[in-house]
Amino acid sequence: MARGRSEAATGRGPLGPLPMLAGWVTAALDAVSRVIVVTTLSTLFLALLVNVVLRYAFGSGIAWAYEIHAVLLPWLVAAGIVIASARSRQITVSLLPDALSPGAVRGLLVVTSVIVLAISVSVVWTSQPILKASQFQRLSTLGITQVWGYSSLVYAFAGVAVIMVMDIIRLLGAGAATPLAPEAQSLS
Repeated sequence: MARGRSEAATGRGPLGPLPMLAGWVTAALDAVSRVIVVTTLSTLFLALLVNVVLRYAFGSGIAWAYEIHAVLLPWLVAAGIVIASARSRQITVSLLPDALSPGAVRGLLVVTSVIVLAISVSVVWTSQPILKASQFQRLSTLGITQVWGYSSLVYAFAGVAVIMVMDIIRLLGAGAATPLAPEAQSLS
């Protein structure tokens, strides 16, 4: 085994290089979500700033600045959810994992990840009628359909579902001697 690296991190565990690939997929989702957060925050701030300057300088602002939050704020929240999942920063209670052996903790984490995966897939599946209906709702000033804001729901929960699959792969690919840190895993 390489110095300080687990079998899963070196690609020599029971699942071969899959746990390493799972880490890359999770890191990619985290990076994309960070770009979404920076972009949405910057756009919202600039729109607000320009609107305020125009209102004070000319007595009227830009009308779409009042609607842009309806599209961008859901994306900001969705990207934040994916970042929290990718970094395992959700609110967790570690009472049960603290009382279990490392093997039982691994099993608990797999079961928890499967439950979160099922919930995420369920939300994506059941949100389809909302997405279809939102294609016919338009923002009055911007003129774009509401589907752009509602599609953030799919991004958030599909992203969490993918991260849960990657977590399951990493957990199953961890060697028997690999210590687990429950506080670094999602138990939500």
